[in-house]
Amino acid sequence: MSDKMPFDIDVETMTRFVMEQGRKAKGTGEFTQLLNSLLTAIKAISCAVRKAGLAHLYGIAGSVNVTGDEVKKLDVLSNDLIINMLKSSYSTCILVSEENKDAIIVDPEKRGKYLVCFDPLDGSSNIDCLSAIGTIFGIYRKDCTESLTEGDALEPGRNMVAAGYALYGSATLIALSTGHGVNFFMLDPSIGEFILVEQNVKIKKKGTIYSLNEGYAKYFDPALAEYIQQKKFPEDGSAPYSARYIGSMVADVHRTLKYGGIFMYPANKKTPKGKLRLLYECNPMAFIMEQAGGVATTGTQPILDVKPESIHQRVPLIMGSPDDVEEYLSFVKKHQTTG
Repeated sequence: MSDKMPFDIDVETMTRFVMEQGRKAKGTGEFTQLLNSLLTAIKAISCAVRKAGLAHLYGIAGSVNVTGDEVKKLDVLSNDLIINMLKSSYSTCILVSEENKDAIIVDPEKRGKYLVCFDPLDGSSNIDCLSAIGTIFGIYRKDCTESLTEGDALEPGRNMVAAGYALYGSATLIALSTGHGVNFFMLDPSIGEFILVEQNVKIKKKGTIYSLNEGYAKYFDPALAEYIQQKKFPEDGSAPYSARYIGSMVADVHRTLKYGGIFMYPANKKTPKGKLRLLYECNPMAFIMEQAGGVATTGTQPILDVKPESIHQRVPLIMGSPDDVEEYLSFVKKHQTTG
């Protein structure tokens, strides 16, 4: 009979982990306040996702959001949950959501020192077929003066102090970085806490998987078309890459982070500026990817160096294992030279 205890009596929760990091940085505890409020919203969303069919939360809410996507009932619920929890945390001053046309300026009496950009429910077109979906967030420290405007939210990703995503799949997982590597936390539903399960996550230098929507192949530029052809039919005799694409950015990027390879949502003839949004999709994921040793680029510059021009700005995105992304960029340079 094993003498191993059935319960961990010194469990490393996400709150404990962040408090320890804050103590080392001699912080005020405001960031921990913010994160705890965000965690409450994520737990509620996780519960709602699992009860969606029973609670009649499937289907379309009857409107289209500011970026042109059909709004699902769970989108609305998730957005309201996150906004309400962040406002009441007394730690935020500006909120930017995919679901809101304008930035939300927090009332002066409830303001803190952080700007939060978030996609409340990424991949929501997959809700009704029970595929993995997620929440994405990026956090910035701001000088919260009385005269805040939407323009104060236009921060380049390089200024982020933390970023992460929640993945609602076979389990609920949060990937979090505060600028010192990436850590995974899994929700233990029996105690309602996120538990540290993987520390200092690193992506492989090179993978064997490529991920993009090949349904748009007719719109691909020559560099991308040649790169994909090379992955399918390698001229050096190596094994071809596997293709994997879920259509939920959180799920596709998480798989890329775990197994290595490359995730692409590049510009094409149909969407010349790209499709994914910079502030609340690309920047947080690029922050995580770089912290894990990967690369994230528009094809011409690092994602985190892009200066935002509007809160719903779209950009091309290529990210993943450094060798794979560099190989893709070599095809881009080749066609720029010959072009």
